[in-house]
Amino acid sequence: MPKVTKLCLTAEQLKELTTARNRHPKAYVREKAAAILKVQQGQSIRQVALHGLHKRRSEHTVKGWIDDYLPEGIAGLLVKVGRGRKPAFFPPQPHGGGTGG
Repeated sequence: MPKVTKLCLTAEQLKELTTARNRHPKAYVREKAAAILKVQQGQSIRQVALHGLHKRRSEHTVKGWIDDYLPEGIAGLLVKVGRGRKPAFFPPQPHGGGTGG
């Protein structure tokens, strides 16, 4: 039997997550909020990760979303600056000095 994580959220957090799930402009935030709400409603992290979302996720991923949300709120669910794939090509930058002559 999957381990059920007891997630106790305040009424304010529930309202914030419900609003984010229903109306946030970024789809990935809506998905994360939906996952957290499902865990709070008693589903196991494993169940949510494998069957509760449009796309399968790892349990570690869903647990990470919860861990990011609890201290920071919705801001914790946003992709942080500097994350993601870096460009493979960097165009040459103009040098700051003169012509050297």
